[in-house]
Amino acid sequence: MARIARLTYYPVKGCAGTDVPSAEVTPAGLAHDRVFQLVTPEGGVLTQRPHPVLAAVRPRVLGDRLALSAPGRDDVVFPIRLDGPRRPTSTYGWQGDGVRQGEAADAWFSDLLGRPAELIRIAPGHDRVTGGHTPGTAAFADGHALLITSESSLDTLNERIAAGQGDPVPMDRFRPNIVIAGWAEPHREDEARELSAGTAKFGYAQQCVRCTVPMIDQETGAKAGPEPIRALATYRRGPDGGVVFGVQAAVLRPGQVAVGDEVMVHSWAGPSPSTAAAEPPFTATASRPAESV
Repeated sequence: MARIARLTYYPVKGCAGTDVPSAEVTPAGLAHDRVFQLVTPEGGVLTQRPHPVLAAVRPRVLGDRLALSAPGRDDVVFPIRLDGPRRPTSTYGWQGDGVRQGEAADAWFSDLLGRPAELIRIAPGHDRVTGGHTPGTAAFADGHALLITSESSLDTLNERIAAGQGDPVPMDRFRPNIVIAGWAEPHREDEARELSAGTAKFGYAQQCVRCTVPMIDQETGAKAGPEPIRALATYRRGPDGGVVFGVQAAVLRPGQVAVGDEVMVHSWAGPSPSTAAAEPPFTATASRPAESV
């Protein structure tokens, strides 16, 4: 039986996640996921890619406050501003604005990064349409509401890394929202087109093309490459040639999910181009009835 093994939301885009035993699923993903974003004074997004130190920042949503901690720095707590002065911004193609969270929060992050930075939150009426196989919406995530991975996919990857004399990597390198356990074969998430858990339902949007973030140690905020990207590049290529791991999904039905919930797949696709050459044939079709996997 497939089940949810881990649930994680990331309050501030690019910063550490918060593991939870249960979560509300909103139309834009897990509650509190990527609702804050760091930007330049001109509105450009700031992420782990050029600033890996963000991985070690631990944000926590405490009701109407946001707590921040980082190695070597004093813990701070700021009130969350749901509305107020806006900052025009963009997130990988989406154009909109966010609510500025105040000078104290800006100063804390500017000092951390060594450059001017502003913390913003999604604004009331936030309207962002995401595409892919299943359209949806999202807060400040790169492209879609949810990132889904599976333990079997990571196990296979780590076997390949070990074969190349490398050290295994933890799942947090991929920053997923939902980790699924119980699938015997790796990368089954690539083939699930509609799936549900708890009272929520999700639809496949696209494979997740990985950038350099998986080569950053998510505990320390230090670069730690070349794995897992080197090993993935040998067997996990998407149609455009990018290295892929996990899938992005849209929310078809908001609800509640919890660790341990059974995952039901309601429709399947055939093998994706990136797995067909490396994995045994998988012949399920989109008309396959719902089943527990």
